[in-house]
Amino acid sequence: MYLIRKEFHFSASHQLEGLPKEHPCSRCHGHNYVVTIELKAIKLSEVGFVTDYRSLEPVKEFIDQALDHKHLNDFFDFNPTAENMARYLYNLFIKRFPQLSAIEVSETPKTTARYTPDYDG
Repeated sequence: MYLIRKEFHFSASHQLEGLPKEHPCSRCHGHNYVVTIELKAIKLSEVGFVTDYRSLEPVKEFIDQALDHKHLNDFFDFNPTAENMARYLYNLFIKRFPQLSAIEVSETPKTTARYTPDYDG
């Protein structure tokens, strides 16, 4: 099995609902997000790729246009946690990139949420 990963970066604010008032994430705050997409293949293309990294440009375009320097609560119709965003992005891109196996969303270098369809509980 071959596996490739590519990172995309954006900065945005959000405010998480359902938390106690004293929780820092209940207030408007921002992150420098890293979205990592992962694609898998059993066989490589004739060139020797899982996929050409350049074919992933639509992911960058979406992130740059829809999410970068935005307030995420204004874009998403769900609580914009890293977990929810990872699942949303996976579902958004799986049809275009059928080799997509997972998406990670990191809010900080120490925190990462990963969505993979292997378990949807």
